[in-house]
Amino acid sequence: MKILVTGGSGMVGKSLKRYLPNATYLSSKDCDLTNENDVISLMTNNNYDTVIHLAARVGGIMDNINNPEEYFIENIQMNTNIVKWSRLTNVKRFIGILSTCIYPDIVDEYPMTEEMLHKGPPTLTNFSYGYAKRCLAVHIEACNKQYGTKYQYLIPCNLYGENDKFGENSHFVAALIKKIIDLKKNKNNNLILFGTGNPLRQFMHSDDLAWVINQCLEKEIYDNFNVATEKNLSIKEMVEITIKSCNLQNINVVFDDTKPDGQYRKDVSITKLKYLLPEFKPLLLEEGIKKVYDKIS
Repeated sequence: MKILVTGGSGMVGKSLKRYLPNATYLSSKDCDLTNENDVISLMTNNNYDTVIHLAARVGGIMDNINNPEEYFIENIQMNTNIVKWSRLTNVKRFIGILSTCIYPDIVDEYPMTEEMLHKGPPTLTNFSYGYAKRCLAVHIEACNKQYGTKYQYLIPCNLYGENDKFGENSHFVAALIKKIIDLKKNKNNNLILFGTGNPLRQFMHSDDLAWVINQCLEKEIYDNFNVATEKNLSIKEMVEITIKSCNLQNINVVFDDTKPDGQYRKDVSITKLKYLLPEFKPLLLEEGIKKVYDKIS
């Protein structure tokens, strides 16, 4: 297989290298996926038979709130260009990576199954991003229906890992660990976090998603499904686990409830995942957080 991984320099891309060392890992420096001419050149000058699409504009809650048009346009352009030109250059396998942010803000029953995707709009705090990523699912299904392709998408929960960005626009766990390290350096005991701490989240190490992607290729699994852990923790619980895993003591955690919480809950069912990949055993959260902390501290 000749494999292209977009977003190859990101957290999940780096985790995938463990399983797919011979793939081409594309970064934004190599190709502007929002530019259709660049994508045409990329796809027509190479004979990729498999594309794993990880690339996206991602960021924290405040960046999503402040820049909704950029989140919508850039993700729509990237997704549309890469799916369209994968099909037009006869790519046989396409795996698009979405996010549980695409699910409805509120539903009648949790955890959410794959069939509930279009039961309502995404949460307002990342409405543009959520809809843009949901459109990727729509585009993939449209290709399969109209052209008989076997393209698929996976919907992972909140991710973390050693290769995340540890600055602006990092994922929650990375941002939290960076705050903890800074507290230690500055000998400060006040850990200040946005919101109330009440929202519920599933967290998964990026290596676990990389394993699932590779299994889909090896076992020729074409289904669309959620990828997550069964634990659905409050942010407060997550902070307590992180503090303990980082061996931090005498910390005063302050939640700034003048800042937005974001979606209250978005936990997804992994019944389909367990049926397709019964051997899936995600890394324990405590172990994963310690791995991240040990690497960057």
